[in-house]
Amino acid sequence: MASGTFDILHPGHAFYLEEAKKLGGEKAELFVVIATDKTVERHKRIPIMPQEQRAELISKLKVVDDVFIGDENDPFKIVKNKKPDIIAIGPDQKFSPQKLKKQLNDNGIDCQVVKIKDYKKFGLDSSCKIIRKIKNTHFDENVFEDCD
Repeated sequence: MASGTFDILHPGHAFYLEEAKKLGGEKAELFVVIATDKTVERHKRIPIMPQEQRAELISKLKVVDDVFIGDENDPFKIVKNKKPDIIAIGPDQKFSPQKLKKQLNDNGIDCQVVKIKDYKKFGLDSSCKIIRKIKNTHFDENVFEDCD
């Protein structure tokens, strides 16, 4: 299982999900939990795309077997239901594997927690970098004529 915001899809997301699936071996299934809009607002910023659209995009990736939108009332609900063997934490995700493992155990969930350490570097390898580039690019106003 992997989780994240996946707001503006970029190669770093695909790399993280590929690495997460590899952890389970050849016949692994990868379940992805998308952070709710409220969670993203609380921990990062206002999301660019709504949670349903982010889930739809992630579901189209061939490495992903199933996608779920997180539960505001019970952050462990999907984990309890799907019972993954491994939860993969992305290289840029801020939570501690040890703290998450304890929270899982406290909720009666026994699974490994693995932090993906590798990160495939790209010039635009985070949503923040993409947003920053858009904000700092001076477009000719004619560029937006077909954007409705």
